[in-house]
Amino acid sequence: MNQNQFMLDRGLFGWIYKLLTPVEWVMTQVMNLFHRFLVFLGMSPVGLSWILSIIFLVVVVHALILPMFVRQMKSMRRMQALQPKMQHIQQKYKGKSDPASKEAMSREMTKLYQDNNANPAGSCLPMLIQGPVFMSMFYVLSAIPFIARGERAALGAFDRATAQNFSATSVFGLRVTTNFSEADTTGKIIISVFIALMCIAMWYQQFNNMRKNLPRAQMQGQQYKIQQAMTWGFPIMYIFSGITFPFAVLVYWLTNNILNMLRSLWQVYALPTPGSPAAEEKEIRDHDHENERRKAAGEISLEEEKLVKAREAAEQRETEGYQRQQPRRKNRKK
Repeated sequence: MNQNQFMLDRGLFGWIYKLLTPVEWVMTQVMNLFHRFLVFLGMSPVGLSWILSIIFLVVVVHALILPMFVRQMKSMRRMQALQPKMQHIQQKYKGKSDPASKEAMSREMTKLYQDNNANPAGSCLPMLIQGPVFMSMFYVLSAIPFIARGERAALGAFDRATAQNFSATSVFGLRVTTNFSEADTTGKIIISVFIALMCIAMWYQQFNNMRKNLPRAQMQGQQYKIQQAMTWGFPIMYIFSGITFPFAVLVYWLTNNILNMLRSLWQVYALPTPGSPAAEEKEIRDHDHENERRKAAGEISLEEEKLVKAREAAEQRETEGYQRQQPRRKNRKK
């Protein structure tokens, strides 16, 4: 990034970030509001208060997105449960390309989604919202040093004075506007630790999903090998990009990656993909919890209930006989 010109305002990205100006404006207002609150509580206006403001802003965004994320996971689970019925409909109209058949297949698919409260586009909504929000956060934190130097116009709550106040913040002697190449030895070590933690958080999130949240049928083949390579490839890319960004951006990025990892761990635990090792673990866990609940309520366990039902079925067979009685044909009138 050129020290005298903010490159995110140029080219295609400049056009995209221009469209996101309303979101960027809100980001600056929320971060500044958190900062004022921390100063009101007695923290110094320059220093840790700005770092915590960045962290709080990321936490708020994740909290707002979480309900949509949960709906996304539930929608994906419903769609996965409908796969056999969807394949049956597709097989029914296989090879039929006439308009009537296409319309009939579309109508049956739509009815299947409606009857089961499933939305094929439901999994896209959180990403459509989360992407622009986090792009805006990245833009704001990258733009503040340029606003402080008067090389860019004010943005939302960050006029030049506020941006200079932010830019004066140091953590462990490292300015938040400093990147790896500008830092001294201590600063380079701090930035390296942050980049390493960012990579580890991202890697573990992907690794845990690959290990526990994929159906066993998908844990093989070329596609699985590509996913394994990506598990290592994306974190490594962070190293090359991380060294070019100001430390404030790394604070945001590390916080975001940690929260993404925690959210992913919760998803694998509470809403695993059907047929995955995590789903098998949840089934065992739910079974044990139900037995504990029954024990506390003085009820029989699931195993005992199964034995009782098996015994009742055996007694019913003894009473009615093993041979199924054939239906008798009524005498026809001649």
